[in-house]
Amino acid sequence: MGAVPEWVLICLVAALVALLLLTLFGVAVYSGLLTEVEVRAGPPPIRGAVLAYKFRVGPYDESGNLYTESVSIAPKLVSIGVYYDNPMKVPVEFCRYIVGSILCEGDEKPLPDHVRIFRKHGYKFCALPEVSHAVMATFPYTTPFSIQLATTRVHPALERYVKERKLSAHPYVEIYKGDKIIFMCPLSRQDDFYVPEMKELLRKERGEPELPEATELDPLTLEGTLSLELVSESREEVESGDPQPKEQTDSEKSPSESGASCSSFEELDLDISGSGAKRQMDTKNK
Repeated sequence: MGAVPEWVLICLVAALVALLLLTLFGVAVYSGLLTEVEVRAGPPPIRGAVLAYKFRVGPYDESGNLYTESVSIAPKLVSIGVYYDNPMKVPVEFCRYIVGSILCEGDEKPLPDHVRIFRKHGYKFCALPEVSHAVMATFPYTTPFSIQLATTRVHPALERYVKERKLSAHPYVEIYKGDKIIFMCPLSRQDDFYVPEMKELLRKERGEPELPEATELDPLTLEGTLSLELVSESREEVESGDPQPKEQTDSEKSPSESGASCSSFEELDLDISGSGAKRQMDTKNK
């Protein structure tokens, strides 16, 4: 049997390379490469939520381990991350964030079994508020590569939207719900998205005295740390007689907020179909 001609081998190699490139391109398209990123403002697709979370300081790239851990504990729950710092202004090793799972939304109560197992694994609990308006975008979540594409495409789009309209929108919230990644920057009640660990670090940075240690939030009664701290801060503002809100430091601002002033909701092109979007997302998640 004679040797295979060299031109045949070259053609086979070229065909394999072309097939590989087509496969990679197909995976990229399936992961959301050609998806149009639409940023809008309106009611977010989730209501107020109770979270089980872990707080970390370090590169955002390392948050994947926490997502994996929370999913392994309760695979059916929705994963969430809240990112407090701008990695373009804060060294990556000092960036602060939380990652965890949504135990319940709205008027629902978390399941005691979920509370027990997350507490066993060292998670803490917090309650995020329901906000009426947020800057939002969605991106397909079909493969692990979708996360990388979303990071490079959605975040810049959100930042441009916020800067062009001079909004105060922070922090960055990522919600992994069904086959979608929901990106959300609240336009109100932003302080309520800061967990006690983050608030304590901000107090130390500003040289403010520590508040008395509050009891840990009990997710089954929704009483504890966050509500106590918010009440304490409100009392401090009233007693000081200063009705003006405190000026935020750069560390409190989101990557999209630096240097931007707050605009009124009336200036936004609000998505009045937000409730319909919520129903659609809820349907996908079932």
